[in-house]
Amino acid sequence: MYALLGGTRVIEASSFVASPSAGLYLAQMGAEVIRVDQLGGGPDFRRWPKADNGASLYWEGLNKGKKSVALDLGRPEGRELLAALATAPGDRAGLFLTNFPVDGFLSHEKLQQRRADLITTRIMGLANGGPALDYTVNSALGIPQITGPESLGDEPVNHVLPAWDLLTGAYAAFAMLAALQHRQATGRGQEVRIPLADVGIATIANLGQLAEVITTGDNRARYGNSVYGAFGRDFVTADRVRLMIMAITPRQWTGLVTALNLAAPVAEIEATRGVSFAKDEGVRFEHRDALFPLVEAAVALRQSDELGAMFDQLGCCWGSYQTMREAAHDAALVGENPVFSTIKQTSGLSYPVPGAMATIPEEPRLPPVRAPFLGEHSDEVLAEVLGLGSGQIGALHDAGLVANA
Repeated sequence: MYALLGGTRVIEASSFVASPSAGLYLAQMGAEVIRVDQLGGGPDFRRWPKADNGASLYWEGLNKGKKSVALDLGRPEGRELLAALATAPGDRAGLFLTNFPVDGFLSHEKLQQRRADLITTRIMGLANGGPALDYTVNSALGIPQITGPESLGDEPVNHVLPAWDLLTGAYAAFAMLAALQHRQATGRGQEVRIPLADVGIATIANLGQLAEVITTGDNRARYGNSVYGAFGRDFVTADRVRLMIMAITPRQWTGLVTALNLAAPVAEIEATRGVSFAKDEGVRFEHRDALFPLVEAAVALRQSDELGAMFDQLGCCWGSYQTMREAAHDAALVGENPVFSTIKQTSGLSYPVPGAMATIPEEPRLPPVRAPFLGEHSDEVLAEVLGLGSGQIGALHDAGLVANA
């Protein structure tokens, strides 16, 4: 974690992946992020994966470093408290992050009546307010039809990484800070709506994929593990280790040819086909039918350790395939990575937990902070943000409107 956003207060009312991840990123940069949940937890409070004791590893992963307030949002008094928190005064407060519907008690128009310069960052499914999740967005984008081996034909392959959720969360954090900068310059608040579907379709358009199908009239084919438009595929070494080998830049291609001693046969293919592979990654892709067998045969004769050392020496781009369990015990990725610190989480388990994904050399990296217990900060937040006294907070508890850990 870093202290770059110190003094910034964000009220988060959200669930699932996109909105909580936006709050997580803001908290990891030093913002005070106060997550407000229904008594007993929201719909993501017990999501899989779970610890053996039933605690959600998912929930405590996405809510590290936040404060937690538990309110009865089913009652007008509880909703009033949430609205008051979202619109509480402060130069770097009045920042509300949510994936609640556009209309209702958390509409920007209603909240703005309490604080004119309120910034609401609202993550949505569809731009028209309809529901959508990562999988339904992905299925509509055509990605499942170009994922997997060619032998599948038209059979779709769902991804297992919620890519659109994660992109939307990151974009929401960026958008909130952009709106805050605009408010500091103009004094104006605003609502920023970020539909999951728009992030998805805009992303594939930004990558040129939408223009590709519009201008060619054809869908992209499946290429299995081959990288589209460049030299890249998985290959198996003599000791049966599977490596992902890429050659996008000229240096990477030259290093690969040198490491595998393929200069002569590659030159022969270039002469026969009247092409050069030295600078154009697209040409290597077009002639993969000739290049892949060469690399496959050469890799199959080498031991993985020997090959990896030579690749590193020559500036090649490669990586070994690992299970997630192996990745969790990889020293470079986790064990010796300063992003991670082993801390005890609310589940009672101690394991490596990441802080901010960015590295800022001139700023001290602070260790990650565990996720809160549900309602752990209810009394603290009601006192500090809303200025309620102990008697008032006690009355809220007596009425069943507030809970703490």
